[in-house]
Amino acid sequence: MTSNSNPSFDELRWVIEIRRTLDEELEEDSEVPVNIYNVPKTLMAAKPDCYVPQEVALGPYHHWQPELYEMERYKLAAAKRTQKHLQRVKFESLVDQLTKHEPRIRACYHKFLEFNGDTLAWMMAIDASFLLEFLQVYSIKAGWLLTRVSSRMSHLVDYAGTKSAHNAILRDMVMLENQIPLFVLREVLEFQFPTLDQADDMLRSMLAGFGEDLCPFRMKDLTQIHVEEQAHLLDFLYHIIVPRSKEPSEIIEVENEGESKEGKEGCFGDSSYVQQLFQIIWNLLSTSTEGPISRLKRLILPDPVKVILKLPWKTISNLPGFSILKQRVEHIFFSQNKEENNPENGNSNSNSNIIKPPLIEEIAIPSVSELYKSGVRFLPANGSISSITFDAKMATLYLPTVSLDVNTEVTLRNLVAYEASNASGPLVMTRYTELMNGIIDTEEDAKILRERGIILNRLKSDEEVANLWNGMSKSIRLTKVPFLDKVIEDVNNYHTGIWKVKAAKFMKRYVIGSWQLLTFVATVLIFLLMTLQAFCSVYNCPRMFRVTTDL
Repeated sequence: MTSNSNPSFDELRWVIEIRRTLDEELEEDSEVPVNIYNVPKTLMAAKPDCYVPQEVALGPYHHWQPELYEMERYKLAAAKRTQKHLQRVKFESLVDQLTKHEPRIRACYHKFLEFNGDTLAWMMAIDASFLLEFLQVYSIKAGWLLTRVSSRMSHLVDYAGTKSAHNAILRDMVMLENQIPLFVLREVLEFQFPTLDQADDMLRSMLAGFGEDLCPFRMKDLTQIHVEEQAHLLDFLYHIIVPRSKEPSEIIEVENEGESKEGKEGCFGDSSYVQQLFQIIWNLLSTSTEGPISRLKRLILPDPVKVILKLPWKTISNLPGFSILKQRVEHIFFSQNKEENNPENGNSNSNSNIIKPPLIEEIAIPSVSELYKSGVRFLPANGSISSITFDAKMATLYLPTVSLDVNTEVTLRNLVAYEASNASGPLVMTRYTELMNGIIDTEEDAKILRERGIILNRLKSDEEVANLWNGMSKSIRLTKVPFLDKVIEDVNNYHTGIWKVKAAKFMKRYVIGSWQLLTFVATVLIFLLMTLQAFCSVYNCPRMFRVTTDL
């Protein structure tokens, strides 16, 4: 049995590439961190179409996919037009220049690239030519013109951004596994402009228009971009939303931190709470001697019932017949708690053997509808995610305006994937998507935010908006994001402090959640009433208990 499971793997070529890589010196190796990753498997499994390119492959990860190879002719056409625009140099000279940067290009990719140097350089030159021709739509809007879009590319490149093919390529351009280093675009532009400054101005105008088109949030002027600081298009989008953080972050791995809101308190609550409830009711009935409670007490506590309550039930419960009833009652109310607390329970062992993916299903925060009913107002904030705040005095939650269209879900998902893979700071995008997933449960929640100007809905319906956020419930790990965590805590404290919410929780925990206990009590009361009816059918109850009946 061979150790190599890939029949197309060339071991000799692999050894040659490794030896050549080790022999080469990369002076700027420490300045070129890995920034193009494979999407984590947990996220990829949730919705693969949002992470795998559907129209065009950019870079080495999906280059040889047959379903994407149809776009190669458009890439070659873009490369020919680039060659015409080069200043007295051939396209091969551009390829030769990129070959010199081969180690730097390879250093950007997390995955080992099974391409030789020439193949990689040609791939980068052609893909960069296609990408620049597509991005020039935004430079034309800004008053720049690189080359005229050919008739062959006219159905792909849309100045108005309304064609489906245009949006499909845009979605592919923001996918994490479909990135090429931005310095490659700078190299190609430098061959087309007299100076590097002019090339950077051209690229800056492209990025500014690209950011305005794809960024879900309202951003300020993007013309002051430092082109040399951007790793690739997705990295550029991420850092205009989440500012670069120089402080190290504490990353905490979390598994199933937020279960469903209804499932956190068990099926009928802690039995100690039920005991406290009945103790409060009993004390109220025992100490009240006047008013309607005293009349109610005389009604439900006549002399026979008082006699029954005064019986030595601890002794009676140990009798043979009553002990069986006692075991049944304990099984109904306390068996679940015992199973949960018993570490030797077979079910717990089986559950512990199941490897659960590190998912964050939903954070503990009320939905928009619940907050709205409790008096919380929603207002759009001026800025991006960092502008999220909660004013407890005014009961107002400020959220950034987010624009949702056909490209937004792919953009958000890949931003979260890039953030989780790069892990250069707190996972702000992840926490934001968890917050929106937590407060938006139904289309009514989406409608409220749309009417308040927080959601600009360019999708078909509010239901699609709710499905978009509810579908983004899986993330890799969670960090402490202080300003967002404080907002969530303040909102929860305000909501739980309202008397209507307290009453609803009381009913849910003690009444609705205790349906087994209430069923048992009702059964016992019915049994006692039937016994009393049988007793009164034999004996004269009014005369025995000295009760007068008024006709």
